Amino acid sequence: MNIQFRESTEAAPPLTAKNAIKTAIADCDIHPARATRTELYPYLAKRWQHHLEVYGVHAYQGMMEGPPYPKAQPNASRRDACPPEGGPQGSSLSFMQEQHLDPNNVQLGVLNPLNAGQGIRNHELSAALCSAINDWQIDKWTSKDKRLKASIVVGNEDGLSAAAEIRERAGDKNFVQVLLLSRNVEPLGQRRYWPIYQAAEEAGLPVGVHAFGFGGNPITPSGWPSYYIEEMVGHSQCQQSALASLVLEGVFERFPKLKMVMIEAGFGWAPSLAWRLDKVWQRLRSEVPHVKRPPSEYIREQVWWTTQPMEDPERREDLFDVIKWIGWDRLLFATDYPHWDYDEPSRVLPPGVTEANREAFYRDNARKLYGLTA
Repeated sequence: MNIQFRESTEAAPPLTAKNAIKTAIADCDIHPARATRTELYPYLAKRWQHHLEVYGVHAYQGMMEGPPYPKAQPNASRRDACPPEGGPQGSSLSFMQEQHLDPNNVQLGVLNPLNAGQGIRNHELSAALCSAINDWQIDKWTSKDKRLKASIVVGNEDGLSAAAEIRERAGDKNFVQVLLLSRNVEPLGQRRYWPIYQAAEEAGLPVGVHAFGFGGNPITPSGWPSYYIEEMVGHSQCQQSALASLVLEGVFERFPKLKMVMIEAGFGWAPSLAWRLDKVWQRLRSEVPHVKRPPSEYIREQVWWTTQPMEDPERREDLFDVIKWIGWDRLLFATDYPHWDYDEPSRVLPPGVTEANREAFYRDNARKLYGLTA
């Protein structure tokens, strides 16, 4: 069936040198894409090339391929982000440089590849694809533009192979974090994922938990929603479930040096989740003796947040109140380039932010978290 989509009623402003911003920024959520279906083949053993041609990929979601909800733009991306040489949005380094990195003065760009081998039922294939995407990130992106840093993509449902991939890449300056998704077979605090956290802590790498992913379950506790807008709003709900699991299963207590980054689900929900966790923990703490401190303390000490999609309340004071609870030092600016809900850097922060907080927000927090302060 050929589905036609209407153009968005609000086109994003063109990203050119004319509206470049002066503030140097760290963009902590950039999505690189493969130009062709077979672009990973040079990084895969012949066995897996053959497997993909004959059997394809069997994901945990009910559909054999494709997203559960069609996006209003191809690959959830802006139409103006299509490279002039062809290929999907986000697949051209030169066009990314021209359209985003250069005009927006991006000094650090963190790559988060999606649809990159995670959430696949065949765990061996998942591990092979994740290793291939990590090699591909170096060859195509980070080795050609030193502003770009990669995320270690791991086969999330096999903790042991994921930990092995992390240890294999540990110390490689091309990588600054480990990448997981928020929807998995089980909540992220479960023991099957602990080897990932142990390896990340040993390597001194933050673990980024990005929105999306599929573990074979509906994306809400009550089943499948009707509309894509519910899918979008649901990102924050999935992140809350993931974070609550991490706290209550004792992940932060067991791995006190572990750093988590919640990516692309906003941050306005953080205070209310922490308040609720603290209240219930006070009454039921005997059930979880391994959670030795109020949940909010773990969250404040070990969790960072990317800003996209940036909260946009009617009163800017409400936004500042939320950030005050989280801490200006815990926010990492992100655009989500090249996706259609991209946050344009010069329009994100309202007036009234101090210069120190502005610099921390746009650049310094990310450089410090990722160990790039020198």
